[in-house]
Amino acid sequence: MKNELNRDLDLCRNNLDYSSSPYLLQHVSNPVWWQEWSEDLVRHAATVRKPLLVSVGYATCHWCHVMASGAFSDIATSNFLNEHFICIKVDREQRPDIDQYMMDFINKQNGSGGWPLNVFLTYSLNPVFALTYAPVADGNSMYSFLAIAQKVLSFIEEHGNNIPAFLAVENKPSVAREESLVKTLLSYFDGINGGFGNGQKFPGHSTLLYLLYSLSVNDNPSVRTMCITTLDSMRLRGLNDHLQGGIFRYCVDSEWTIPHFEKMLYDQAMALWTYSLAFRVLGNDEYRTMAKNLIRCLDECFEQNGFYISAHDADTDHEEGATYLWGYDELKNVLDPLEMKTLSESYHIGNPGNFEGKNHLIKRNDLQLREIEEKLLMIRNRRKQPSRDDKILCWTNALFSIALIQAGRLLNEPLLEKKGESLAVSLVNLFWDGNTLGHSYRNGILQRQGFLTDASYLYAALGMIYEHDASIEKKMKEIESYLGSFKVDRKWIESDAVDFQPVFGSWFDHPVPSGISMAEFGLARIALLTGMEPGFREYLLPFQSDFYNIGAMICNGLFHVITTPEPIPWSNIPVNSIQVRGANLQDCFMGSCTFNGLS
Repeated sequence: MKNELNRDLDLCRNNLDYSSSPYLLQHVSNPVWWQEWSEDLVRHAATVRKPLLVSVGYATCHWCHVMASGAFSDIATSNFLNEHFICIKVDREQRPDIDQYMMDFINKQNGSGGWPLNVFLTYSLNPVFALTYAPVADGNSMYSFLAIAQKVLSFIEEHGNNIPAFLAVENKPSVAREESLVKTLLSYFDGINGGFGNGQKFPGHSTLLYLLYSLSVNDNPSVRTMCITTLDSMRLRGLNDHLQGGIFRYCVDSEWTIPHFEKMLYDQAMALWTYSLAFRVLGNDEYRTMAKNLIRCLDECFEQNGFYISAHDADTDHEEGATYLWGYDELKNVLDPLEMKTLSESYHIGNPGNFEGKNHLIKRNDLQLREIEEKLLMIRNRRKQPSRDDKILCWTNALFSIALIQAGRLLNEPLLEKKGESLAVSLVNLFWDGNTLGHSYRNGILQRQGFLTDASYLYAALGMIYEHDASIEKKMKEIESYLGSFKVDRKWIESDAVDFQPVFGSWFDHPVPSGISMAEFGLARIALLTGMEPGFREYLLPFQSDFYNIGAMICNGLFHVITTPEPIPWSNIPVNSIQVRGANLQDCFMGSCTFNGLS
């Protein structure tokens, strides 16, 4: 990741071969003269008064691949872009600040966004027009990317001096009453299929975590139903990889049948935390099995030199899901008749199948048939596999360390807790230089650029270790001081990089907790561990802020603060507990402290 433009760089060529980003390297053969974002490049655009096309995506993005092989490989489109624009490719995972700013703009323009995220800007960096996918040629009521670029250029040439700057604002959700949270989430709940909303189904981990922690305080039957129905749909149907473990990005239908076949590290980590907590709260041993299968997937598919890579692609040879799908005749050929009969009793198997003539495996029940599944997995592993985004992101690895620590405590497996702690310490050793926390690492190249999300996630992980290991205090305090640098005038910022404008932190807790929510969660826990009062108590709008509201639960006394001279086994105390070192044994919960009920 370069911060400055090489003065000798030839801007009349595609320069992505200099990049450390797997996503940018996927576009290195495009005839578009792609450049990597830098302060010097932006300054050059202003000097030559040339507008910009900024195209944002990530390595496992299906429609990014489609555009790379479509419009961005088209000679006529490329020639026009090269002549009239400075074209910049941005990996959203390396530059979440740029991505967030551009996403705020397209959301204001269109009401929604996605990736690839293509934004045309004036040379003074005022956004003009944003779009996601566009084809190489007009058709099906869609303009080609070339036609759009031509119209945008004409608009810039006519109105360039009058195009206003786009000022992103802090989008803090409104305050909500505690008693309204569950009622509102119930209104979003799909009572038939599980999940929230009636369209595409994303795994709502932050919502489930909030509801499960709420159940540990008050056993509400409606909350229990929401959790069980959703958790069972996610594990039994198409979101789950039943052969190897792990979950896919989301399902394209409301019934959780066909997934978008990406596998993201952050989804696996959130699912591990969620199912481990669900096992303890709801007592279903299948949730323990799901959690252990998630760990298997992570260790077999994501682990790399002690850290964990970012993602696996949805596509194999430009065909989505190809690695994971089974033809009916193929299954009959590789399984004997009894195995085929047994598989059909446990899985929905059909001819022609449920996805483009093939079968994506979906469970009917909890019947165990590991021998058949392992046989199919062995065959599947001999197929060509999806490509990998093999960069190491600090925050996603920190999230996994948190999930491992929680899984170890909730599943009563101390080795998992130790594994999570070891990962957090390794992250400090790799990314922290005493002043700045790095963001990504790949092939020996460390991106030394600070982001709120990295700081908040690693701080929360270290805080969990600190509950029983005071030796981590010095590093934890260093990261806490660094975390504080992202709060300016009492507002959280994601980044204040020298090559871009400051960007407010996000408040949206999906698909993962926002950097703000994780910061407040970590700070609330550490306040209690160090004898301080937590700094916030309000609840915010449900669904948008469900993880934030877990932090509010902590601040409002809905977590047990157990003072103990010696660590108590986590299986012996409520799941909503924080252990504080102290001479006298006591449990403070909901405004009162007792000396009973501890062992």
